[in-house]
Amino acid sequence: MLEQLEEQESDVRGYVRLFPTVFDVARGSELWDAAGKRYVDFFCGAGTLNYGHNNPTAKAALLQYIARDGIQHALDTATIAKMEFLRGLNEIILRPRGLDYKVQFTGPTGTNAVEAAIKLARKLTRRSHVVAFTRGYHGHSLGSLALTANSYYHSEYYGSRNNVSHLPFDGYYPELDSADLLDKMLTDSSSGVPKPAAIILETVQGEGGVHVASTGWLRSIEAICRRNGCLLIVDDIQVGNGRTGQFFSFELSGIKPDLVCLSKSLGGGLPMSVVLMRPDCDDWQPGQHTGTFRGNNLAFVAARALLEYWRDDRLAQEIRQHSQVVEQRLSAIAAKYSHLGFSVRGRGLIQGLDVRDGQLSRQVIDACFTSGLLIESSGADDEVLKVMPALTISSTQLGEGLDLLERAIASLVPSPPDQPVVAGSLFPAGQVNAAVVDSHSGVPG
Repeated sequence: MLEQLEEQESDVRGYVRLFPTVFDVARGSELWDAAGKRYVDFFCGAGTLNYGHNNPTAKAALLQYIARDGIQHALDTATIAKMEFLRGLNEIILRPRGLDYKVQFTGPTGTNAVEAAIKLARKLTRRSHVVAFTRGYHGHSLGSLALTANSYYHSEYYGSRNNVSHLPFDGYYPELDSADLLDKMLTDSSSGVPKPAAIILETVQGEGGVHVASTGWLRSIEAICRRNGCLLIVDDIQVGNGRTGQFFSFELSGIKPDLVCLSKSLGGGLPMSVVLMRPDCDDWQPGQHTGTFRGNNLAFVAARALLEYWRDDRLAQEIRQHSQVVEQRLSAIAAKYSHLGFSVRGRGLIQGLDVRDGQLSRQVIDACFTSGLLIESSGADDEVLKVMPALTISSTQLGEGLDLLERAIASLVPSPPDQPVVAGSLFPAGQVNAAVVDSHSGVPG
């Protein structure tokens, strides 16, 4: 069946090469392909399906809305669907967290939110420069692409990285406090880094290899922004919407970003993207930043229904319980293969198993796919297996997926040697390898 794609779809397609089948039905944390084969989902649409496929809460709201001929497309005109989403966002999410943000509806994908945020920051500060970080990922439209660090997504003959500096993310140099370095460079007129309009970061770098910023570092970056009159933008597109255990990934750190980019799971699988901004940052003139699909009312309906998961602490408790299971299982795998330097890092239900070899990680992904598990990798060389199940996954499904992952690794990776590792192997004999990294090291709280 895939021959049709070979003939008709552009070679730019990517994930179908990772998962070479034709999917047909999906429910919760399970998918079935056209041949009826079942898969457990640890991929979640690259973070778009935090609430699972065809979430029943969102589906019921959508079916009711469509049945009554509710408005679907409306540009930025006022609709009941939009009003109810805004009311729910304020009542359930923002006000209980002491956050006062206005909402800008942008185009339908995450990169649209990033583009709007950096444009607004430049407009407000009358500065052109933006500071981003090593391993950062912010999208593929040209402004967002300039902020994205991985060279794979860059080409010398399209786009431009002008007016962007990439500085070390937290832990990039373990012996260096990169916040101190940034502070020094912004106060030294001869550093070559001008005062920026904004500093943009992910608190957990999902595509960059599941690197977690510490509370201290995040607070230092916020203080640097305040001292230098630039805006702090948090890209919460992949790790927001509950992925780390709280609705926003920055909550436990205590920081309050000037601008927050949200997308992916916000619409429950339907395209939706927003920028949250401090009210005094709203310097837009009517129509100054626009887009045809910034009024996706079906996404508003789904998003409003899914906000109900955050009215109490039950989902957050389930995320904590399941994240402990994932961390323990991955840590056990890393310990088993400590002779190869495997390590674990992450937070909440985004955990990474670093196998230090992109070719090996791809072999594991292929073996998982064959046995019925969808999982992807991240990192500069795709060396980190990214475990990112739905927040609503059952304990049984979670255990099944972890079993499949462990078996796939065992089928590909040699068992630990009975004798000390000898010279010439990955680690010389006698060298201590800290294979298991506490995934909560440096994490708020």
